[in-house]
Amino acid sequence: MTPTLIELIGAALFAIAILHTFATRFFEHLAHTRPTHAGLWHLLGEVEVVFGFWAMVLMIAMFAIIGASAATEYIESRNFTEPMFVFAIMVIAGTRPILRTATAAVGLIARAAPLPGSMASYFTVMALVPLLGSFITEPAAMTLAALILRDQFFSRGLSTRLKYATLGVLFVNISIGGTLTPFAAPPVLMVAGKWGWDINFMLAEFGWKAAIAVSINALGVTLAFRRELAAIATAKASSADEAVPPFLTLVHIAFLCGVVVFAHHPPLFLGLFLFFLGISHAYARHQDRLILKEGLLVAFFLAGLVVLGGLQQWWLQPLLMSMSSDAVFIGATALTALTDNAALTYLGSLVEGLSDDFKYALVAGAVTGGGLTIIANAPNPAGTSILKGSFDDEAVNPGGLLLAALLPTLVAGLAFRFL
Repeated sequence: MTPTLIELIGAALFAIAILHTFATRFFEHLAHTRPTHAGLWHLLGEVEVVFGFWAMVLMIAMFAIIGASAATEYIESRNFTEPMFVFAIMVIAGTRPILRTATAAVGLIARAAPLPGSMASYFTVMALVPLLGSFITEPAAMTLAALILRDQFFSRGLSTRLKYATLGVLFVNISIGGTLTPFAAPPVLMVAGKWGWDINFMLAEFGWKAAIAVSINALGVTLAFRRELAAIATAKASSADEAVPPFLTLVHIAFLCGVVVFAHHPPLFLGLFLFFLGISHAYARHQDRLILKEGLLVAFFLAGLVVLGGLQQWWLQPLLMSMSSDAVFIGATALTALTDNAALTYLGSLVEGLSDDFKYALVAGAVTGGGLTIIANAPNPAGTSILKGSFDDEAVNPGGLLLAALLPTLVAGLAFRFL
């Protein structure tokens, strides 16, 4: 496949954007040491801005080289449903009624776990919430888990090692925890309809293996940092949180479920979201600040990834298809670190005549590598946006995340390949 000039430029900008994600801490450091242009450095230091920024550069190049009509046609050919959905689900899942319900459920289950105090709560968040993502979708699960971890653990002065270990395990567990059903994990959703993968198939081929890996990862990080976790006092709900009326909680849950049900129909879920904003304003005293800024930044990140990623097929698809069913598992795991895992499986779905072993290996590898980088899985920017304020310079070091995710990624890979 001979690439066009625009495809070559798109590949170059995509590579620059990936490198930029590794340099965000440098720009945040500049913002503190060079106050004259602090605003610009802060902008370039926002990891959620990276892909949107370079997508803008790509569009300027397209307008200059191929003209406004062709450039506009390309943008209109992209599917921005996922960025819009992630924005809506993040804002709803991050409200006080939903968060209080999730926190209460975690506390109830944690009391039954054979672990002391905060260790039980931590393990439950790291194991249960990612698996819940198979039903409420991975972005919603990431939002809930990140908010609970931020409020109950990260805000209490955790060590940097534990923060990164938590982030690595959380991202991996979210990526594989959505594979119990065919509609919650973006890389599975891309192929489930075409390949006929229903919920019975997902449970039999992926779900039980993912549940084992999620549990092992969660237990491993809990035991590895048991002394630090045991020293954290169990968080207690405030009186303001306890005052949320039950009917309002039910209304919020109904909106959350409605957005999930219509996740692939933007006019419907955005209509519900706008109605939700009206309800939240009407009962503002039972709400915390809506995470609109965080949600918009994440949507901007994903939209930029959609624009840049649309020009990578010329090299990515031949590379994938050149692999055997045995090699594609490792290849997909590695490539996922460099591009969105849903993009990989989508490219695979375009090819006819793939063997069942190849299909399984492609998807298993894509979800296995979904925690290695911020761009590897669609919910990762949401978790980063919520938790980054607890890290030095308010930025997550991509190298630190990669190292932290290696061991849980290995556990997931072994589970999918050998169980």
